[in-house]
Amino acid sequence: MIFWQLFYTFLVIGAFTFGGGYSMIALIQGEVVNHWGWMTAQEFTDLLAVSQMTPGPVGINTATYAGYTAVINAGYPAWAAVCGSLLASFAVIVIPMALVLLVSGWLLRHTDDHRVASVMRVVRLAVVGLIAAAALGLVGTESFGGVGLNKQFIVSVLIFAAVFILSWRYKKSPILLIVASGLVGLIVYSIF
Repeated sequence: MIFWQLFYTFLVIGAFTFGGGYSMIALIQGEVVNHWGWMTAQEFTDLLAVSQMTPGPVGINTATYAGYTAVINAGYPAWAAVCGSLLASFAVIVIPMALVLLVSGWLLRHTDDHRVASVMRVVRLAVVGLIAAAALGLVGTESFGGVGLNKQFIVSVLIFAAVFILSWRYKKSPILLIVASGLVGLIVYSIF
């Protein structure tokens, strides 16, 4: 039963998400955490961190790890979880891939049409909204180590602020920031 649910869920997510992987994160979280309960918010946050660090598109990586985690959490063996990850990955790309093949030729022929340009402007705004929703959805106790002024929360907020400023203001490499954050976390949390 979980395999059909995975396939259908990620097929719908793939069909109705515009703007790439970051815009589908909020939809994936809503389905796998809130709707189906296949994983906790903490597991999703960890899954998303791994999806960001591994090579490839973040949306497909998130679907792959979500499929695997959902099947493992349902009590199936690891080989079945691999099938779940492949199924979720396939489902999330099959409709967008077909749509791109069907629409790209038409869209290239009509790029000068003002109606097409108007639709694309609105779609871009929707994508920005979806990405903002995904970012705000990750700001929670599972990301910052609890509520209140405990040491883990303070360290998490400081690391978050430093990475945000270094990335946004000083345009530092995301790879450098991820590695540095991991090292800082390892050192700081081993001391506490």
